[in-house]
Amino acid sequence: MTGEDGKGEGELIIYRTEDGTDELQLRLVDGSVWLTQAEIGTLFQTTPQNITQHVRAIYEEGELTEEGTCKQLLQVRQEGARQVSRKSKLYNLKVILAVGYRVRSPRGTQFRRWATTALEEYLVKGFVMNDERLKEPAGWDYFDELLERIRDIRSSEKRFYQKVRDLFAQTSSDYDKDSDLAQTFFATIQNKLVFAATGMTAAELIVARADPTKPNMALTNWKGERVRKGDVTTSKNYLTADEVDTLNRLVTGFLEFAELRAKNRQTTTMSDWVAQTDRFVAFNERAVLQGAGRISHTRMEQIAHERYETFDGKRRLAENEAAEREAIAELEQIEAQARRLPKPAAPGKKRGKKAP
Repeated sequence: MTGEDGKGEGELIIYRTEDGTDELQLRLVDGSVWLTQAEIGTLFQTTPQNITQHVRAIYEEGELTEEGTCKQLLQVRQEGARQVSRKSKLYNLKVILAVGYRVRSPRGTQFRRWATTALEEYLVKGFVMNDERLKEPAGWDYFDELLERIRDIRSSEKRFYQKVRDLFAQTSSDYDKDSDLAQTFFATIQNKLVFAATGMTAAELIVARADPTKPNMALTNWKGERVRKGDVTTSKNYLTADEVDTLNRLVTGFLEFAELRAKNRQTTTMSDWVAQTDRFVAFNERAVLQGAGRISHTRMEQIAHERYETFDGKRRLAENEAAEREAIAELEQIEAQARRLPKPAAPGKKRGKKAP
């Protein structure tokens, strides 16, 4: 099962039947998955007309109500050379399972088993793991890839901040979320780990690498399809693949170190935690940051945003020029096609009678 982003349809979950003959895209909307009647028919190997009868009976008998289990969803489909938008009636997982019980096919049994295990876990937790397969790898082993992805998630700024805040609130005897030290503590720890991975603080790295003359402002990672203003002040967005791997490993190791201290109920002060961070970095044979760095966060934001405005202005100009070139090319193509059309015959001239 895989999750994907579907335009205008919510997240898509791919379900492949056990016999491998069919693959369905279940739309994840409002905490449930949805299929059309035709798709339910494909799933259970029966006709859409048969599904219509079962759905009608489910509602008429009061097993389910139409409200909350049926909705209209705008779908965009490619038909030939054009995209067509149509509203389709979709039914959620409760209806799909109810129909599956009535159809009584092997496909129905297989889908119910999958829905009550893997799908339910995915809907609640956002992930599914096959523990036994990971413990006993056969063929290609994806365990290292899984670890890499988990490390990347743990080192994201929001996730790291939340974990550090919770851990140090539990283990620091002088923790006060409103104090100046608490306000800067996260940035201090983050800077030490970024410095250990790159030799620069987060602010120094952004100022050194943000370049409005380079494609995507020299970012190696960003949200969405194009670089936006909010992307240019995140240091991790500028890291190389090797630096990302190093930082992810350092963050994961540091959090394990901090969690073990919390488990052992080793209470310490906030300033002692800074010293423990230096100790952790030195133990891993990485450079230890002394001080706060040469560039403040405020100054970094100012510089990065100024460079973004320069970059965005050039990008808009380039996009306008490209659009103009495309319009000119289309016009030239239309004119060329017009020149190739056969010219209409000239109307015949009427001959006058000669005078006697």
